[in-house]
Amino acid sequence: MRLQTWSDSLFTIPFERYRNVIKKKNYYTVMGKVTHVIGLIIQVEGLDVFMGEICEIYIQSSDKVVLTEVVGFKDNSVLLMPLDDLQGIGPGCIVKPTGSALKVQISDQLLGHTLDGLGRPIDSNFEIEGGFYDVDRSPPNPFERRKIEQIMSTGVKAIDGILTCGEGQRIGIFAGSGVGKSTLLGMIARYCEADVNVIALVGERGREVLEFIEKDLGPEGYKKSIVVCATSDQPPLVRLKGAFVATAIAEYFRDQGKKVMLMMDSVTRFAMAQREIGLATGEPPTTKGYTPSVFTKLPKLLERSGMAKTGSITAFYTVLVEGDDMNEPISDSVRGILDGHIILSRKIAAKNHFPAIDIQNSISRIMKEIVSEDHYLLSGELKENLATYQESEDLINVGAYVSGSNPKIDRAIELNNRINTFLRQRVEEYCSYEDTKGLLEEAMK
Repeated sequence: MRLQTWSDSLFTIPFERYRNVIKKKNYYTVMGKVTHVIGLIIQVEGLDVFMGEICEIYIQSSDKVVLTEVVGFKDNSVLLMPLDDLQGIGPGCIVKPTGSALKVQISDQLLGHTLDGLGRPIDSNFEIEGGFYDVDRSPPNPFERRKIEQIMSTGVKAIDGILTCGEGQRIGIFAGSGVGKSTLLGMIARYCEADVNVIALVGERGREVLEFIEKDLGPEGYKKSIVVCATSDQPPLVRLKGAFVATAIAEYFRDQGKKVMLMMDSVTRFAMAQREIGLATGEPPTTKGYTPSVFTKLPKLLERSGMAKTGSITAFYTVLVEGDDMNEPISDSVRGILDGHIILSRKIAAKNHFPAIDIQNSISRIMKEIVSEDHYLLSGELKENLATYQESEDLINVGAYVSGSNPKIDRAIELNNRINTFLRQRVEEYCSYEDTKGLLEEAMK
């Protein structure tokens, strides 16, 4: 019998497989060096990176590390933009690539907490035990989206009764400053029938964050909510990422089969952040200074919500209308992407009528497909009578209209107080969808 020798076992080792593994593995890290800092742009040489990759800048004579993202290339240089404060960065600082784009760690324990624009808790210190989600993800395949068939009750009579929203629908709330956008969002978050609320506050004033959570959202609403906050003092890239982080969190719960309500305040400030980034990287300005990348980013953000194979994301996006101009570039672009729009009127708010929804100029494109025929006809009748009264309001107020002259106007005058009572609602007042239908029927008798 021949004994196995060392030379025999040597030939049985799969050297080729090990050689391939060794070839694929990197045993060194290529680092770059900061050469120029101009405004928000950090110019680096010596890096081999891709668009959107996260890089770390090590501050000289300090333990501080600044997170940045690759936003462009120029000649042989890489252009970075900070996700932190620029202070301390100068020529010669070492730059280390991470090899990946921005990810956010998500788990159910985030419920009832507030995160920063990069997905890090800011209301308390705790370790998140969950997987990582890519912040920049593709929207669902159109052929994988389920049809919108179920009603999503918001608890707001004017919306549920006249502008009924479906599960998985995307609605824009258009208004100038101080007309009640945040208050309306708080009501929806508090009373809607969603399993989870994800609320993105993009570019908000710092003092308004806690005020929104305590006053508008309330303890009950906060329990089932995750708030992502990127205040106006944050770098533009953080404000931009805040919107995508909130959407990624909503997608996490959607993929679990849950009904998610995503609310973002506001898309306009998201667009402004992208405008700052675009101008800094050398993009040419177009209408009102907005760069072409703004109108590319908007559909990439807004199309990620909606129905999917499992679960749904019903989304309300606020649009801050500059100078109450409903046709300014961002409003016009967003209105063309979404499935409906709710317009808040400063004129209606001035009459102490809240929520200040302009019923005549608002629309839900899905309503007809999800409500009963009787409900749809009643909502149409309400709109018709409201329009008739508004057209004749001046004549009525000066006493020039004689009762009995026009049956339509007579009917509009008879219903006007009841219609306005139906459309008004206090913040602390909840109304279910079934109760809303009953009140609508009573108002139109």
